[in-house]
Amino acid sequence: MRVFAGAVSTETNTFSPMPTGIADFKVIRTVDDPEEERVPVIDLFQRKCQERGWEFVFSLHAWAQPAGLTTRLAYETLRDELLEALKAALPVDIVLLPLHGAMVADGYDDCETDIISRVREIAGPEAKIGVELDLHCDLTQAMLDLADVIVIYKEYPHIDIVDRAEDLFNLVADAAEGKIKPAMARYECRMIGLYLTPFEPMRSFVDGMLAMEGQDGVLSVSLAHCFPWADVPTCGAQTLVVTDNDPAKAEQVAAELGRKFFALRHQLDQPPLSIDEALDQALAIDDYPVVIADRADNAGGGAPSDATFILKALLDRRVANAGVAMMWDPIAVRVAMSGGEGATLKLRLGGKMGPMSGDPLDLTVTVTGIIENMIQEWPQQGGEALKMPCGDAVSLHCNGIDIIVNSDRVQVFSPQVFSNFGIDPLKKRLLVVKSAQHFYAAFALIASKIIYMAGPGAVAPRFKEIPYRRVDLNKYPWVDNPFK
Repeated sequence: MRVFAGAVSTETNTFSPMPTGIADFKVIRTVDDPEEERVPVIDLFQRKCQERGWEFVFSLHAWAQPAGLTTRLAYETLRDELLEALKAALPVDIVLLPLHGAMVADGYDDCETDIISRVREIAGPEAKIGVELDLHCDLTQAMLDLADVIVIYKEYPHIDIVDRAEDLFNLVADAAEGKIKPAMARYECRMIGLYLTPFEPMRSFVDGMLAMEGQDGVLSVSLAHCFPWADVPTCGAQTLVVTDNDPAKAEQVAAELGRKFFALRHQLDQPPLSIDEALDQALAIDDYPVVIADRADNAGGGAPSDATFILKALLDRRVANAGVAMMWDPIAVRVAMSGGEGATLKLRLGGKMGPMSGDPLDLTVTVTGIIENMIQEWPQQGGEALKMPCGDAVSLHCNGIDIIVNSDRVQVFSPQVFSNFGIDPLKKRLLVVKSAQHFYAAFALIASKIIYMAGPGAVAPRFKEIPYRRVDLNKYPWVDNPFK
């Protein structure tokens, strides 16, 4: 067997003020260079091929931090490189595409369907195409028609990326060997929202999906949560079921599962807390540390991550013994690094990307730490943590608050963003993290309480206030029962 793998991937927030250009993509073109950054999913594919004695051909893995619309030049350049590599690798038996599912480029509402369509045209009708998607994706029927197997992450935070990639490989390999004949079906749940899998009722729903797999001809079960900050017509939650040569059963199970998910809609609602409400709750708790998620300024959802709203509120309330991470401000990082550790500086911080970022804050700060090319680790189920580059980072102390500022826009995954600087997160009364949910796996181990805050920002979780123009809003929560 000859197996080809590659990807062009990002998550597009069409409301973000920041374009995604060619320079924003981290592109890896080799799996054999020990000096090159590793891609765990690609490493898994290569290892599985080696175990079977199959030939593995890798093209490129291009990934960009979520932001605004991808430029046409960036998308077409990287996509065409992938396709040219596929042409050069022909003939192939299997194509594996670890994509995202919510990538939007200038002129392309749905980059993933575009990629899969072109891959199918090149690889031919007999090649088996397997696609892995982030659960914040939008499925199209064209994807199902073009691919042989699609597998979606089940967990949010995404602690199962490599596990789902292994599921995908095994299913596609079985299909290529003629052991199974995958049939896929989806069901539109007519919902838009953000669904946190560690908590009920989502925990039981995900466990139920896992339990169904391998039973009664059901090969794989997924829930596409959707990405609410993409103003595209396909936005909305969907179930996806893969069976062994039973299209009718796939449709039946997808519909049953979709209706079950829809019935949970009111239980899944998360009342959004304002900044003041979140701080009132946090400051009423005596146990340390309380963790507040600044979801609206989450770089992982396409926000600039330079919003100053929560930091200003902490300073105005004179909250001491607190930590805030991570604010994206390359200029402030450079100034602090020039000043050096121990320097006291007058510094203008944050608020640089427009109204959704708030006003810049003019502060007197002490530089308490400097780390070049800082790394934080993102825990994964049963495997090695993913290493997430943060760029250069500095810790600044201002009026009892430790502020972590970095040069590469990335959300918080781990308390290491504090402990790397010698700041003990366990001793902080309050920790504010700019993340929607991926922080949870690591911070839940230390937090006395976690509070989800819906302040202003580019990823504001008040869904009915998102200024959609193209999304079909005959969905919950705009309509309580759109199936009537």
